Amino acid sequence: MNVELKNRKENFGRITVKVGSNVLTNDDGSLNTWRISRIVEDLAILYRNGIEVILVTSGAVAAGRSEITPSRKTSVVESRQILAAVGQVKLMSHYQYLFGKYGIPAGQVLATRESFMDRRHYLNMRNCIMAMLDNKIIPIVNENDTISVNELMFTDNDELSCLITSMMDCSSLIILTNVDGIYTGIPGDDGTELIREVRPDAEGIEQYIFSFRSEFGRGGMLTKYSNARRLASEGVRVFIANGLRDSIITDIVRGKDVPYTHFLPAGKRRNSVKKWIAHSATFARGVVVVNRGAKEALMGPKASSLLLVGVTRIEGSFKKGDIVRIIDEEGNSIGLGKSEYDSDKAIQNIGQKCSKPLVHYHYLVLNENAGVEPVVF
Repeated sequence: MNVELKNRKENFGRITVKVGSNVLTNDDGSLNTWRISRIVEDLAILYRNGIEVILVTSGAVAAGRSEITPSRKTSVVESRQILAAVGQVKLMSHYQYLFGKYGIPAGQVLATRESFMDRRHYLNMRNCIMAMLDNKIIPIVNENDTISVNELMFTDNDELSCLITSMMDCSSLIILTNVDGIYTGIPGDDGTELIREVRPDAEGIEQYIFSFRSEFGRGGMLTKYSNARRLASEGVRVFIANGLRDSIITDIVRGKDVPYTHFLPAGKRRNSVKKWIAHSATFARGVVVVNRGAKEALMGPKASSLLLVGVTRIEGSFKKGDIVRIIDEEGNSIGLGKSEYDSDKAIQNIGQKCSKPLVHYHYLVLNENAGVEPVVF
């Protein structure tokens, strides 16, 4: 075992590596097989040194573009679906071949937003990935673009990689893009510098982030930044680095002085249920409005459940077990929780004293820890 890597296993015992389309593809949209091979080589080194790696990869739709051209009568949504269907096969065949050269088995995991909305689906996926790691198989995760359309789509694979990192209790996430990290201006311009560290209390960094996105992906630096800040608040180390640099992954793990933006971890690691709820802000099915007394009880020093007697209004349709937003009567966000009722039954019992709470405190994450923005009701 490499001594450098062995000494770094405390912070990198299990990691997620996310690779964007702008790293995996050439200018014409075809797969950059040379770059993919170098990334696989890096991951193989970590694997052989006992570091568990989960790879979140983009590139299926881009890979499909180099294989087929949808007909004019094919809709935009249908075009994306068939490009993903063809491209995913090509992408995985490359990964399996390249990992196979090192004698490393790799397996495919395709996810949708629904995989994270339902607790049972969430645990099924977590158990599958854990079993793969236990059997020394590298999980290769991608969004299932063949069925993910409109509201079922992730913002991008940056969001997916953060969800996977949290789900699998990874100590670090490395996000690979086509720049060295977050700059104080346009990279290459005079006076522009790379921001090497983002501390938990850092402010104003958003002003340096431009809103443009890569040609073959849906993401941008702003989504990378917001997801990285949220994950770092849970005690996870996050790095944004240039995937076009050779050996960038192993250099980061070894602690070498290479360019990247490092989000320093803060906060206390949550248990699995709390993490699932905290990352479910975009999956919330409904809104629960509570009165002042209920808000004070929830935000007080003692752990409290949300009782229906303190609820004044319910919006949206949800089932028992779905995640709901909890807000006060002024529209300020209080937190997220897993509902013990469906919306119809909850509405029937608004303001009443019931033996079962609407949200039990074991399944409640308050706004100060949830990482969700206040909402206007």
